[in-house]
Amino acid sequence: MIFYFLAVTLILSAILVVTLKNIFHCALFLIVAILAIAGLYFHLQAPFLGVVQLIIYIGAIMVLILFAIMLTSRISDRLLQTASRQSIPALLAVIVFILLALKSLDKTPLPAHIGKNFDPILDLGRALMTAYVLPFEVVSLLLLVALVGAIALARKD
Repeated sequence: MIFYFLAVTLILSAILVVTLKNIFHCALFLIVAILAIAGLYFHLQAPFLGVVQLIIYIGAIMVLILFAIMLTSRISDRLLQTASRQSIPALLAVIVFILLALKSLDKTPLPAHIGKNFDPILDLGRALMTAYVLPFEVVSLLLLVALVGAIALARKD
């Protein structure tokens, strides 16, 4: 029951993200969608991913997006009208994605290495600090550049 509630909340909020005309409301519904994803992670017994979803995406990325929206007034009405005309193809893309995801769920096997000695947080930490250390650092630099760019756009020169 919880899964279905979270799934419906996620789908409805994602649809509202791509169809609403007010960009601030779109960002707020994106927060609702991210909360639903975090709830799904908690429901699927992945608390680490749920907490990471809350801390990184809502606590950092969405706050940055909301500040960028509130501090910049350089978005013209023409851009918003163009974006609203593009919402129908985006909605169709979301529907196609959902149908393909549902079709692939039946064919996806569970990983064979999940057993009694499986520690996902330890394995994730090892992977991030060994094989994926370069992409991890590139993402952190990208977020830093995005923050500096948002500050530069918000300044009143």
